[in-house]
Amino acid sequence: MSNAIILIARILLSFMFILSGFMKLTDPAGTAGMIAGAGLPAATLLAYVAGLFELLAGLAVLTGFQVRIAGWLLAAFCVFTGIAFHLPYASGTELVNILNQIMVMKNITLAGAYILLATVGAGAYSIDARRGLQAVAAR
Repeated sequence: MSNAIILIARILLSFMFILSGFMKLTDPAGTAGMIAGAGLPAATLLAYVAGLFELLAGLAVLTGFQVRIAGWLLAAFCVFTGIAFHLPYASGTELVNILNQIMVMKNITLAGAYILLATVGAGAYSIDARRGLQAVAAR
């Protein structure tokens, strides 16, 4: 049962990054604008890099490939983007401030989920398990 739950969690945790990464790669303008607004250089290039990272990391989580590495990288990505792009959240209209506060909380919460996934691993229903890189979760 634990392995089935880990699989369900991996599916749920991969969805956002697969979709977000695909959207960044097909239309990077909005992300490039946020990156430029945060004062980072090469905004369009960084938007493509972020999109590729999100898509590949999301697919890694979904398929259970190198999940421990992907989990740590996604946790760091969530914390970084929460801080870099959503703090301080007292920088816009009231609605923008509320949305940014929610985004920071979402990113920190997701970082915790990815740290847990990195610690527990991909479970039995994964590429890692088929390659012998993953201990199967206890039942």
